Amino acid sequence: MTGGAMDRAPAHAPGRPGAVPTDPAEVLSRLLGGRSGLGAAPPRADPGLAAGTRARTGTRTKTRTGGTRTERTRTEGTRTGSGIVIPPLYCPDAVRDDPALADAVDEELVRWAEDVGIYAGRLDMLRSCRFGRLMMLAHPDCDDADRLLAAARCGLSEWAVDDHWADDGEDADPRLLGLRTALAHAVVDPVRLPPRYERQFEDQVAAEPVLRAFRSALDHLAEFASPTQVTRLRYQLAVMFVGYNHEAEWRTSARRPPVWEYLLHRYENGFFPCMVLTDPVGGYEVPAHEFADPRVRRTYMYAGVATCLLNDLYSMAREDPGDTSLPRLIAAEEHCSLQEAVNRTAAVHDEVMHAVEAESAALAALGSPALGRFLEGIWNWMGGAKEWHATSPRYHGPASGGTP
Repeated sequence: MTGGAMDRAPAHAPGRPGAVPTDPAEVLSRLLGGRSGLGAAPPRADPGLAAGTRARTGTRTKTRTGGTRTERTRTEGTRTGSGIVIPPLYCPDAVRDDPALADAVDEELVRWAEDVGIYAGRLDMLRSCRFGRLMMLAHPDCDDADRLLAAARCGLSEWAVDDHWADDGEDADPRLLGLRTALAHAVVDPVRLPPRYERQFEDQVAAEPVLRAFRSALDHLAEFASPTQVTRLRYQLAVMFVGYNHEAEWRTSARRPPVWEYLLHRYENGFFPCMVLTDPVGGYEVPAHEFADPRVRRTYMYAGVATCLLNDLYSMAREDPGDTSLPRLIAAEEHCSLQEAVNRTAAVHDEVMHAVEAESAALAALGSPALGRFLEGIWNWMGGAKEWHATSPRYHGPASGGTP
């Protein structure tokens, strides 16, 4: 990726982060100079998205249902079951809503979960969470139910680590997470053992539904993703496993991490494995030199952190008060009320989003059409994730213990 003349993606593609209302030279200087993090992006009153959308959820938005576009208005924040109000967030809205496509993916996903054995006894709750709908919302450039199903299988395998081994599973034990994630990594990035030991490992895989789910999901993904794209997912899963072990240390030691450490943790344990499938689900591939560019990765990872913070806000009503989240850590560290901590978390989320938007615009101007489409896809992924978090029973159902 260079700053010279090169092919560029269409400037007004739906959902693409718009041109920033500031001096482009200043944005490029900041980006190329390596500045990033909170305070790096100037605040904005309007994200200037294409297709008439607005990022802030408290303003007028456009959505598409069944192939036609309809308007809706959200004028206030979201009230959780605990009485906490989530302020309107600076985030794009979902580009499309195709209920029939979502239903098709959801039904196949639940059938697959039953086959591999994850969420046994909780399939009705799994169906209600609509993980297939998440993939439909997050990948609006894909109408292929099988590709969306492959992404949903990978995502559900990742959630199963949390739901079976970390939080709600009948056999959840933080002392076992190291062993379990080591086995999961050996499945995700397949090991080769001497034949006389291979059978013992395979017995472990056969006995553990989460391991079977990962193997099946990666096999499905490999049907249409390139080896490079599958390897990118393997890397992000390895980092995710590190994150689960990081969190296990908090649990076993009963230690409350400081806010800075928690934000670091969200680079390890986040939505990156789901988001890295943006281009294979869309049917294209970001060139390796662009995907590995530190500027691209910094922006892409920051987008994932923003979605994690959104998740923290929407999951508050479901999670146990003792769970670790940014609002609860801010409340403890800054000695403020939980509502004030929620407001401060929303402000951090918005500041991250401003940075992602500004840097995505600069990178799209510098890079290839594939990179521009990828950055657009990441932006759309965040909008789809926001819509799903705002509506899924996973975050608006019973408090912990039962909802997958």
